[in-house]
Amino acid sequence: MPIHLTSRRQFIAQLGAAVAFSSVETFAAELDENLIAILNDTHIGAQHPASASIPTNLRNTIAWLLALPKRPAAVIINGDLALRDGKRGDYEYFATLIAPLRDAGVSLHLTMGNHDDRAIFYEVLRNEKPESPAVESKHVGVVKLAGANLFLLDSLKATMITQGLIGDAQMDWLTKLLDQHADKPALLFAHHNPRLGGDPIHFPGGLEDSEPLWKAITERKHVKAYIHGHIHHRDFFMHEGIHILNTPATSYVADKKTSTTGWTMLRLTPNSAEATTHTHQADHAWNGVKVDLKWRS
Repeated sequence: MPIHLTSRRQFIAQLGAAVAFSSVETFAAELDENLIAILNDTHIGAQHPASASIPTNLRNTIAWLLALPKRPAAVIINGDLALRDGKRGDYEYFATLIAPLRDAGVSLHLTMGNHDDRAIFYEVLRNEKPESPAVESKHVGVVKLAGANLFLLDSLKATMITQGLIGDAQMDWLTKLLDQHADKPALLFAHHNPRLGGDPIHFPGGLEDSEPLWKAITERKHVKAYIHGHIHHRDFFMHEGIHILNTPATSYVADKKTSTTGWTMLRLTPNSAEATTHTHQADHAWNGVKVDLKWRS
């Protein structure tokens, strides 16, 4: 089932007096059905002052998205929503920051990372928890767009455990849904990097069951790309014909000499996609760089 955020009124009722929303103008822009915005690793902490870089980066990214002449068909925040171990206050603060997207009617979708706590996430964002989960103890969904189907996976093995895991139940769900939605290109979103096709230095903290996942998706030719965060860097790889996009963190980076913060805009075409990196540092070498991703046949 698609993941979606609730209305402003429902959200305020859920959070009670703990969160006060600011007044924002509604967003009347038209929809660009081929545009996807990708954020990840927001790492919002309750203790962050409003002027600190981490909430400011997310706030500025959202303002940039809302200023577009046409809004994206989907905005994905791909895991590690919370600062460290998914405290209630982290998600309450996160909710205030993403409120302008909800108010604007933007299609916003969230996945889980290793710094998230699924149970507390559901306590704060109550309508995010489905009555009948598609996969028990996993936060998954499918977003159907005109040019592609987006499969949102949950690679959270356990809070504060660096490695990720899809697991047998989610793998069964994914393969079944992929087979049912073979009419369009399939793009997979998960927080953790696969232990395939990339920089081996990051493999130990990546997805433990990368090989069975890759076997399943390689056999299904409509799967075109796997998109992840987790590393707080930016890279483009390919493994067995499937693109692997490591998208930049929105929050912070370990080494400012080699990386920076930002977000990615993915524009779909019939046989490919164009990935454009945007950075909070305007003069960074990555800013505005476009990478063409031709889909395998």
